[in-house]
Amino acid sequence: MGRFTQTDAVFDNEEVLTDGYTPDTLIAREDEMSTYVEVLQSVANGASPRNIFVYGDTGVGKTLATEMILDELLEDQVEFDNVSVEVVWQNCKDATSYQVACHLVNHFRDRNQEIHTTGYPRSTVHRKLWEHIEDTDATHVLFVLDEIDSFRSDDELLYQIPRAHTNGNITETKIGLIGISNNFKFRDELSARVQSTLCEHEIHFKPYDADQLQEILSQRADEAFLDGALSEEVIPLTAAKVAQRTGSAREAINILSNAGFIARDNNDSTITDSHVTKAYHQVQSGVVKDELEALPTQSHVVLYTVLSLARQGRTPVRRKVIHDQYKTIAQQIGRDTVSTRTLHRRLNQLSLKGFINLMEVNKGSNGGSYYKYEFNADEDIIADVLESESRVGQIIGQHAD
Repeated sequence: MGRFTQTDAVFDNEEVLTDGYTPDTLIAREDEMSTYVEVLQSVANGASPRNIFVYGDTGVGKTLATEMILDELLEDQVEFDNVSVEVVWQNCKDATSYQVACHLVNHFRDRNQEIHTTGYPRSTVHRKLWEHIEDTDATHVLFVLDEIDSFRSDDELLYQIPRAHTNGNITETKIGLIGISNNFKFRDELSARVQSTLCEHEIHFKPYDADQLQEILSQRADEAFLDGALSEEVIPLTAAKVAQRTGSAREAINILSNAGFIARDNNDSTITDSHVTKAYHQVQSGVVKDELEALPTQSHVVLYTVLSLARQGRTPVRRKVIHDQYKTIAQQIGRDTVSTRTLHRRLNQLSLKGFINLMEVNKGSNGGSYYKYEFNADEDIIADVLESESRVGQIIGQHAD
């Protein structure tokens, strides 16, 4: 008998808990879906699409809702007179505006005729895109650009697509753009000309609360696990932990899935709160590691500085105190120190990542106002990840000595 069998003590269909699974219904997003229908009704009527900007934190249903509503539109269009819709999806993660434009061109081409993502003038790539759009049989083309905040300051494509008809680049086909972003502050970084077109209509996806997360987890659990495999406290505990931190359904589902794996590995037939606690630590460690790897070492040092102050019971704390402590730590480990202004940018960066909390203290007309900072993450998880990460492990080790 081999080591693998097809028996499972907890899972009935673990595929239900994967990112690739699409549920039949999207829980707690009725308002957002209704807004989508209202905005896209123009397409169904044969009119020019309105451009949409969709934003919200990771795991709150933005992409899934967009996929489901556009699938409905594509299914319903067979009943429309003189309306044919083509949807073009492109994830923009780690890509420039120019590279995405090349990918959009290649959407309309056979594989052996695709263009490279280097070597062409930007205007040439755009011209090729307009030509393909004009040649399509569709009356409407909707471009969906997921994670468009990857563009950062290069927003030329976000200007060109919505204005292609106005600028005379396209005469027949009606085109629209749906931009999806995890960072709602990205809108503020766009040029004024892009904001006036891309953000024509906005849909905001708020984080899920604990009750909504329980409903989502129950929906998945009914299909994923065998009867009796979940103890009663598992779903409420998972929902409460995630609602307090991020409100991300993806995170909650990952924790529930990992709890099942832990139980199965231990040959336990019932998933309990202890499995959830271990799974939560695993998932959070992975999320934190991914986030920290994207930050420079100086940000790691600043984060560890705030962590050390929190463990000393000295937070919330003003920036000057953080800078003094930061200089001490940096000097002890032989690192260059940054200016107060640079430290301020690092703190704001860590605040946007959710690692620290920024609060304004207002002393009135005479006392003025200032900011204080406090740690806003699981201290043990942050410490574990910092210590396991090669560069910062040495920093913490030397500081501890």
